Amino acid sequence: MYKQWIAAILITSAPVVGLAQAKPSAEKPAPATQKPAGEKPAAGAAAKGVRTVEIVGTDDMKYSVTTIAAKPGEQLRVRLTAKGAMPKIAMAHNFVLLAKAADAAKFVNAAAMARATEFVPAEMKAQVLASTTLAGAGETVEVTFKVPTAGTYTFLCSFPGHFQAGMKGTLTVK
Repeated sequence: MYKQWIAAILITSAPVVGLAQAKPSAEKPAPATQKPAGEKPAAGAAAKGVRTVEIVGTDDMKYSVTTIAAKPGEQLRVRLTAKGAMPKIAMAHNFVLLAKAADAAKFVNAAAMARATEFVPAEMKAQVLASTTLAGAGETVEVTFKVPTAGTYTFLCSFPGHFQAGMKGTLTVK
């Protein structure tokens, strides 16, 4: 009951700030796919050379993995499974990898008003290197992307209030 109340408050009271227009980027966000939890890809579907990172998101608004190490140019698949009891409208998770120069706080503030685009604001899409769709309890989503150049990148859940609650992590590329 307490978690539902907190989620309702976070959804309705997420802060909003005015944002400048995002600069276009040459990198396009990777497409996301959604599958029911437990559904395994076909035997031949596993692409050679693609490394998979499994992440679980819970009603506690935390990722099970908060650091990912990768090499530039590596093919990386992030598979996010949402576990919990709350309905998707009140508690859902995604994985959004931001460009190095992106301001995560500004991004999530704009995301709070972007329900129609699954909390990825259209005006800031150029700052997204890869993202999944939203996953409710029992659902799994994934995205496969080419790891960017060396550096440190933030990944986060853009569902309102989740970033502020600590649902974020770092992709370190060396």
